[in-house]
Amino acid sequence: MDSHDNITTDVDIVTLRTMYSVLQVQNIKLQRELADLKDQVTALKLELTGRSEVVRSGIGAAAVGLSKEDRASDGAASDATLTKGASTCTAAPSGQCSPCPAISESSSTLPSLCSRQPHQGSGDHEGPLQLQPPRATPRHGLSRAQAERYSRHLLLPDFGVAAQERLCGGSVLVVGCGGLGSPVAMYLAAAGVGRLGLVDHDIVDVTNLHRQVMHATSRVGLNKAVSGRITCAAINPTIQVEAHTRGFTPATALELVELYDVVIDATDNPPTRYLISDACVVSGKPLVSAAAVGTDGQLTVYNYGNDGPCYRCLFPEAPAPENCSRCGEAGVLGVVPGIMGCLQALEAIKILSGVGDVSSKKLTIFDALAGRFTTVRLRNRNPACVACGSSPVINRATLPSYDYVLFTGQPPDDGPPADLELIDPRFRLKPQQVARLLAAQMKMDVDATAGQHREPDAVIGEAGPGPVRSFGAQEHETQQQQGRVRQGDLQQGRDGGVGQQRTLFLDVRPTAQYNIMALPGVVHMPYERLEERLSQLLAMLGVAIPRIDSAAASPTAVAASMAATVMESPNSGAIAAGAIATVAASCEAVASAAEPLAGGFAIGSGSTGDANGETDAWGSQPRVVVLCRRGNNSQRVVARLAGLGVKGVTDMQGGYTAWAKQVDPDMPLL
Repeated sequence: MDSHDNITTDVDIVTLRTMYSVLQVQNIKLQRELADLKDQVTALKLELTGRSEVVRSGIGAAAVGLSKEDRASDGAASDATLTKGASTCTAAPSGQCSPCPAISESSSTLPSLCSRQPHQGSGDHEGPLQLQPPRATPRHGLSRAQAERYSRHLLLPDFGVAAQERLCGGSVLVVGCGGLGSPVAMYLAAAGVGRLGLVDHDIVDVTNLHRQVMHATSRVGLNKAVSGRITCAAINPTIQVEAHTRGFTPATALELVELYDVVIDATDNPPTRYLISDACVVSGKPLVSAAAVGTDGQLTVYNYGNDGPCYRCLFPEAPAPENCSRCGEAGVLGVVPGIMGCLQALEAIKILSGVGDVSSKKLTIFDALAGRFTTVRLRNRNPACVACGSSPVINRATLPSYDYVLFTGQPPDDGPPADLELIDPRFRLKPQQVARLLAAQMKMDVDATAGQHREPDAVIGEAGPGPVRSFGAQEHETQQQQGRVRQGDLQQGRDGGVGQQRTLFLDVRPTAQYNIMALPGVVHMPYERLEERLSQLLAMLGVAIPRIDSAAASPTAVAASMAATVMESPNSGAIAAGAIATVAASCEAVASAAEPLAGGFAIGSGSTGDANGETDAWGSQPRVVVLCRRGNNSQRVVARLAGLGVKGVTDMQGGYTAWAKQVDPDMPLL
């Protein structure tokens, strides 16, 4: 019996040793598989790292080993013994896993195979080997920040990723950072155009702020291109914004245009418009052009495609200066350039992205008061065009020396028009002289009307005594009730003294300007209505009314006769039109009227100075003093009246603008 028991025990020991050997072989096999899995994980990490992604993965497996009973019956068990069954992981926080202590203790034989998947139930490590699912990879070249910023573009079925990528890789040059350029630059920056160039040599003025929304009150006096760069960089710091503060000139035009894909014309003067168009034609760049004056706007795209016209195709001859309206002269409703600028930004986006129909060969006209858009078809490219035709005169070699100021007869900026010199300065009054003359006449009116009441005669204009300063429309209405200019007051003396001739102060500004402020005692007669009311004015002055040919004798025609118009052959490479020159004939026309007046007053004697001893060309007070905004239209009116035989007529040099600077600093500068 003892012998049999010993044999049985020996068999059990052999069986256990055999099983242990089998487990050791399995352990070695598992170690090799683990090493292979580690290599695969390393390769996967390297692959995902190349895409700038960090992959965190782990491997887990169930521990395989002997049962506690078998382990207890095997005296040869060592630290290499494996544990069979569940081993509760308590070292890791919920949702994460670190190598379990039970497995770590036997890591000399079997490294940890703990999965980094969240634990289920009691946290037991069970089930097959698992890898964390790979992350979604982008199918475009945009960064995560770009994809989030432009996500609303990416969601558009007609736009999408490809169009946004083209925007981010594109560039736009915005010439002019004013009412049009502000919304263009801001929306292109927000849309993600990769590189923006802003061109402007002007500085921010307080009169700009109602429409040029890219600037702020704190930046008054700062260069507009620099101010625009600050705004655009704040809107989108991921793009590149460049400020070109030297302006856009024939010498720099080609250099600037060739650096960008699309050009925006956001200027307000003909010389620069022609220059931008010519530079785009020479460089082969599309041009998005718009204009906004008053309550109207227009938009088109030039030099686009194979047959798209350029600016010269539509306007081969420069418009006359008097036919060109600017915001500084005609005014502008602030929102109108904002609307047109947004449309320009839209056209630039369509060109860069390749999405949508570009507004080439059609002109969009906007009427703000009617809320109406109208589209007009334009002609194709003109084969005879001097810029884009079959035999262009303007090319890379000739453009830098082309005289755009001579061609248009206008300055190449968006500022006020150049001062005319139709009248010799000797025959013009300075604002201080007008102030003294007006004050003396107002005192004479007050003295003459003290305690008297007169029924008004035929009223030509409104006037009234008061301090020599400008005032608004409401205050002016009160002044009007105090006195009126009557027909005959200018033909005879008043009770202010023997020979005291009244002077007519004729304000020829538009009604809109007159309603803002006016000098007391003036007669308002808008320049554009001068011919219509000329006979009435002459009758008031006691001048015989001649037969007037309204077509030949209009103020425009008279002024044009005083201007030199130079027109060279287009084949010479230089075209000049509307160039204004100082003409001595205008001075002679005024001097010819310098005869003694009925009251003993003469023009041109040059012998009598004013009250402060200032010597001028007037023998005494003039009969008519014409006032306008800047002193240009007033010269035209003086020439017109002098040509009709009116004696003693002059104007205020510099107009109301000079008055505000030299006499009344409280008057707003328009």
